[in-house]
Amino acid sequence: MTTGPTMIDLFAGCGGMTRGFVAEGFIPVQAVEWDLAAAATYAANFGEDHMFWGDIAEWPTSSIPEVDLVIGGPPCQGFSNLGSKDVNDPRNKLWKEYLRVVAAARPKVFVLENVQRFMKSSEFQLLLDEADHGVISDYSLTYGVLLAADYGVAQRRPRAIVIGSRVGEIPLPAPTHAKVGTGGLRQWETVRSRIEGMIERPGTTDLPQSRTEFFGQVLPGVFKSSALHFGRQPRELSLARYDHVPPGGGRFDVPDDLLPRCWRDKKSGTTDVMGRMRWDAPSLTIRTEFFKPEKGQYLHPQWELDPARRLNRVITHHEAARLQDFPDDFLWCGTKIEIAKQIGNAVPVGLAAAIARHLEPYLRAGLR
Repeated sequence: MTTGPTMIDLFAGCGGMTRGFVAEGFIPVQAVEWDLAAAATYAANFGEDHMFWGDIAEWPTSSIPEVDLVIGGPPCQGFSNLGSKDVNDPRNKLWKEYLRVVAAARPKVFVLENVQRFMKSSEFQLLLDEADHGVISDYSLTYGVLLAADYGVAQRRPRAIVIGSRVGEIPLPAPTHAKVGTGGLRQWETVRSRIEGMIERPGTTDLPQSRTEFFGQVLPGVFKSSALHFGRQPRELSLARYDHVPPGGGRFDVPDDLLPRCWRDKKSGTTDVMGRMRWDAPSLTIRTEFFKPEKGQYLHPQWELDPARRLNRVITHHEAARLQDFPDDFLWCGTKIEIAKQIGNAVPVGLAAAIARHLEPYLRAGLR
């Protein structure tokens, strides 16, 4: 029986990266995630038996299996533009646990992903030092920033990607899409391609009353993706603000008398706040609080001159999941806020699949 390459997913979250690799024939044999709701979502989709729920530092080296591939994205809050940018943030050190696993699992290839700022951090320089004369000195490294939209995802989301290989140097995958599709490249996917035709006005604001058990713990779930298509109940003031924002617009389209003082006094920056998506362009980055319009460009793209044809609401969790390329048969566990965090923290499934397709022939050659 032919089987695909085996892999470990570290800091796996809900399994967005795993889902992309599984779609390309990879076989997950181990995953690690400390957040219960995210680990439960992973388990609901890929199995509980190979998920280590807990602190990666407590995963014994003796329990780490040898595999063909290690993937994962150590938490990035200390590097993120939205985080503290604290070089001493303890979460920045978790990439060292990633390397501990690589040293024990001895994969042919590893893929480390992170936020764009990781490339300019002192931690990234230490990673390069480890490749020069440390625990991964027998790996060739290739690294850069990939834009998810360039690989068929309907989202302009940049991610730092490091590929380590001991089966010969592996370049970063070449883009398959571009803003203007020329020279053999397809045009960027759009918000329309992911969420057009979904119910415009969801009939509920709640998840179903359902409970499940994973790892001996009871939590909300398991929910089908369709259950994530719920709305919110914004105040009249909020609805009035939304009504002034056209596609591609933001807080500067809202009249001063409707703005909070903090926005009235800030005449520049944060241009995507209270923003509305465009139907025929990719979305901006789907973050963990996409359900709050004050956090970014998360208003539904439908807005016409006829006020009756405007959808003055944020995107739903299901729409956000589609923009992250999660398939509709994906299952979810957790509260509304926990699921939003899982969606926003995930590597877009389509980007993960593109990386997997690119790596597969190199791994296949290395496994001969």
